[in-house]
Amino acid sequence: MANVVIIGTQWGDEGKGKVVDLLTERADCVVRFQGGNNAGHTLVVDGKKFILHLIPSGILHPGKVCMIGNGTVIDPAVLIQEIDRLNGHGVAVSPENLVLSRYAHIIMPYHRALDIARENKKGKSKIGTTGRGIGPCYEDKVCRGGIRTHDLFNRKTLRKKLEKNLEEKNFMLGKFFGEEPLDIDAIEEEYLAYGERLAPFADHVSERIDELCRQGRDVLFEGAQGTHLDVDHGTYPYVTSSNTVAGNVCAGAGIGPTRIDRVLGVVKAYTTRVGEGPFPTELRDATGERIQSLGGEYGSTTGRPRRCGWLDMVVVNTSVRLNGLAGLVITKLDVLTGIPVLKVAVGYQCGSRRLNSVPPELDGLEACRPIYEELPGWEEDIGRVRRLGDLPSNTQRYLKAIEEIAGIPLAIVSVGPGRDETIALKDPFDFE
Repeated sequence: MANVVIIGTQWGDEGKGKVVDLLTERADCVVRFQGGNNAGHTLVVDGKKFILHLIPSGILHPGKVCMIGNGTVIDPAVLIQEIDRLNGHGVAVSPENLVLSRYAHIIMPYHRALDIARENKKGKSKIGTTGRGIGPCYEDKVCRGGIRTHDLFNRKTLRKKLEKNLEEKNFMLGKFFGEEPLDIDAIEEEYLAYGERLAPFADHVSERIDELCRQGRDVLFEGAQGTHLDVDHGTYPYVTSSNTVAGNVCAGAGIGPTRIDRVLGVVKAYTTRVGEGPFPTELRDATGERIQSLGGEYGSTTGRPRRCGWLDMVVVNTSVRLNGLAGLVITKLDVLTGIPVLKVAVGYQCGSRRLNSVPPELDGLEACRPIYEELPGWEEDIGRVRRLGDLPSNTQRYLKAIEEIAGIPLAIVSVGPGRDETIALKDPFDFE
């Protein structure tokens, strides 16, 4: 048995969904441990595209159990829509294969209202949130005023918490933001109905994971967003509202650290970022536009175009350290086909200093200039290649450079969006 964690090494959108979908074939259970429906995983199976926001990517495999841990925040309307949409497309979703933590916090209408109102008020200083209410929900969790999944099953408890919360939220919405107050009765009835629908899926996820571990089963933990959006270790304040690093698996799923066997980091063959924030290797030219177009770099959650740039190994190596990565998974390598010269950032020049890790100060990072290593590109179509040695020599050289700079081995290389467009180098569940 092995417990494997999949983490994004950049600013999210690295292709973790496809990787989790692939590895689910070897796993018995897939667990989501943080974030909310601000994340989106796009998968292509038999030519059909699936976009998942809350349910783990492993749901597309029959006979596998998927769990949503206590570290996530749940918009129940979105979760129910996702369940119904999958069932409508012939993907069976039931309490037999989907488990929702009773401890997971619930996104309420006032969370979404506050999220949008704050962004609007900030104007040009906005963070670039998705407006899904993720941040305000995590705020209530930390302030000990949150509503959890199990609260939706008890009218008296839900009403009491709503009365307390809406007194404050409606004051903020009306007096500070100039928005209309929210109606407590309408919210109560709406969310009790959600509770009825979700009650069969609710259970103690930590206990279920522990049971699987004792049975010697393989468990895969699925991260959302990327390491550099981590609220503690990312490019603060342009970050998400949760811990995206591997260490949060323990808190967000309820598993002890000694039970994690290895962590793999997903690296897009170039770099992208959605929303605001520093981006040292960003390309504001025809090459950046080409990568955006060929890579389909538009947010699966919001549809926003992603900013594109050269691969930044300073960002990746910082993730290697923060997550204790055992191996790398390279995605979207095919998108780089046809670019004559490829650049890889191997360090930052910050005034008279050279940095090999991402600085914590936002001003410091914005002042940094990437130090590039140039590598020759390739023209050959690599989508049909299934062995590393069959890749063009320049493609192999690019991959070798990534491996050497990171100091850890490659485990998987993706050469296209489909399941079969993959070169497997190491089995993450039997990784030496």
